[in-house]
Amino acid sequence: MAARIIDGKEIAREVRAEVKARAHAFREAYGETPALAVVLVGEDPASQIYVANKQKACGWVGIRSVTVRLPETATEDEVLSEIARLNADESISGILVQLPLPRGMNSDRVTASVAPEKDVDGFHPINAGRLLRGRAPLEPCTPAGCVRLLKEAGVPLAGANAVVVGRSNIVGKPLAMMLLRENCTVTICHSRTENLADFVRRADIVVSAVGHPRMITAGMVKPGAAVIDVGINRLPDGTLTGDVDFEGVREVAGWITPVPGGVGPMTIAMLLKNTMDATENARSTIGTTDGVNGVDRKIR
Repeated sequence: MAARIIDGKEIAREVRAEVKARAHAFREAYGETPALAVVLVGEDPASQIYVANKQKACGWVGIRSVTVRLPETATEDEVLSEIARLNADESISGILVQLPLPRGMNSDRVTASVAPEKDVDGFHPINAGRLLRGRAPLEPCTPAGCVRLLKEAGVPLAGANAVVVGRSNIVGKPLAMMLLRENCTVTICHSRTENLADFVRRADIVVSAVGHPRMITAGMVKPGAAVIDVGINRLPDGTLTGDVDFEGVREVAGWITPVPGGVGPMTIAMLLKNTMDATENARSTIGTTDGVNGVDRKIR
């Protein structure tokens, strides 16, 4: 029997509807509109498209979108100055630095300059540390979207053997922490892993995020496994494909995400959720020892 297709577009619509309701409730309670600021440096065409998509998504859910555009010639100090200004602006709920930055800029330094409580990408070292401890107030969007897809699809997580193929700071590492939190037994594989197929074949859940077209084949997948494809690759003929051989693996797996239409829509949806979380956390009346998960319950 062919795998169940996990429809990222539909689940992303559900997330956006939840965020829209929360944004409306926040405006009703406080007379303020949540706001997401995006810092865009240079004229990278792909970045321009990504920022436009984020602006459109904000409009759908009632979040105010602010784009700070700086020229390719901007210095790192000028970028840091703009971020400091946004950090201090109480009308801005969340801040995102669109990557990649122009050559010569220290991306780690720039992203770490965003206030942790406004870091809607979840990249700040403090938020990364909080995730390692168990939970951060703002978590990386793509990994969070992967976990949401698995839960919405009804994939059993507790006790499952999960293999994450990819060890990036953006997807692989934080996703491993999130799956551990869901009581999965997690293995991280990567480009230097020997006998990768042996690890993948034992997995109940496979997540691939390496950017290698159709690397995960049907012969590598355990029958009935859940397969989440984070990769997006453009082939010479212009078509898009993931890290997974979709047509072959769908005949073996129990669940599978398509590319496009799987993880991609969830990334922006979870960015909107993070923006709303940051907005509510700033108005929190419930304190915790590290400021995690404090929200004003009357607007939920």
